[in-house]
Amino acid sequence: MTQNKTIHLCIAHMSETGEEMKYINRAFDEHWVAPLGPNVDGFEEDLRKYVTQIKDEGHTDLTDLTDLTSKEVVALSSGTAAVHLGLVALGVGVGDEVLVQSFTFCASTNPIRYVGATPIMIDSEKDTWNMDPDLLETAIKDRIEKTGKKPKAIVLVYLYGMPAKIDEIMAIAHKYDIPVLEDAAEAFGSRYKGRIVGTFGDYGVMSFNGNKMITTSGGGALICPNKEAREKVKWYSMQAREAYPYYQHESIGYNYRMSNICAGIGRGQMTIANDHVAHHRHIAALYEEAFRDVKGITFHKELEGIMESNYWLSVILLDEDLRIKHEERAYQKAEERAVGGAAGVVRQGGPLHTDCEPDTNVEALRLALQAENIESRPLWKPMHKQPVYRDAPAYVNGVSEGIFKRGLCLPSGPMVTDDDVRLIVDIIKKNII
Repeated sequence: MTQNKTIHLCIAHMSETGEEMKYINRAFDEHWVAPLGPNVDGFEEDLRKYVTQIKDEGHTDLTDLTDLTSKEVVALSSGTAAVHLGLVALGVGVGDEVLVQSFTFCASTNPIRYVGATPIMIDSEKDTWNMDPDLLETAIKDRIEKTGKKPKAIVLVYLYGMPAKIDEIMAIAHKYDIPVLEDAAEAFGSRYKGRIVGTFGDYGVMSFNGNKMITTSGGGALICPNKEAREKVKWYSMQAREAYPYYQHESIGYNYRMSNICAGIGRGQMTIANDHVAHHRHIAALYEEAFRDVKGITFHKELEGIMESNYWLSVILLDEDLRIKHEERAYQKAEERAVGGAAGVVRQGGPLHTDCEPDTNVEALRLALQAENIESRPLWKPMHKQPVYRDAPAYVNGVSEGIFKRGLCLPSGPMVTDDDVRLIVDIIKKNII
């Protein structure tokens, strides 16, 4: 039953009213085709207003919002650039150590190497799949004992839009006086106790890649603690030029500013941001209900009453003993393209297996969906299991490896309909033996 329509995992789409084109055309009409201009300024202000809004859910521990109201935003060329500049702003450099969530995409960890620091991988806890607070404190104590100094920063990630146990993480960060960089690239619109994630730490990262909740085609932003920090980050993002009538550089800068054209797309996307979050949450609710009574499949859901996930991607876990049709075909053929990335560029020629990979039932189900033109994706492979980080210190408990082996991401984007969800669930059920 091959479908003519391809159901993609998550691809952002334009607003129905064409607001994006209004801002883009204005940029051309006013000759602002550059990495600065009215759209960039306007998009940053739109984002600032968005992330500083509190959703009142009766939480009494959010009375002091001084740190929130002072937040500012810098629009950048990518979420990765935002992670990089966040580390630069925190003064991370050669010889430093940075505690980072292992269960994440490499954009959370690679910038640590960019600045010459060492990533210290921290495993996950089983509820949210994000950084384990107990392991975090264990790692801090151990690094102090081993190196004689505390780590320079903590990079906390919100996997697939799911907020972490932020209270516990921030309490530990404050206890040891270590700044926190929140990687909320996948969590635009997610909240913890009514507050947008990315605003709890010293800096917060947003991404507007083509598969995120809203898009600028490619782009990102860094949430900064105040105007002074914002100006410093903006300065770094535009090659760190000194105030002379000629080009004088006393610090290393970067070409990371968002273009006025991309920012115009972002301004239009902000008009439908809440609609996108609501849609993703609606799709997640459909999946959760559909799999409620399916033995051997568990839907990953938020901790109710504490957090509100944007459900960027809806994820299921398959029990190890759940049998899927044609499991014998799993890993029998080398991949020729980048799974889960339409624009992915891959280097071919590796072995069929690695020492840490999804179970055969997960891969068999992915192939079954692919045969029906339905895109699904394995979870992020933990960074402490990536060959490029084989020498990085890691504090692990087996949680992320276990989830990676059993998990599968299902289509969740704005173009996914209720009928699509019913079709996907039906195909999954029919492939269970």
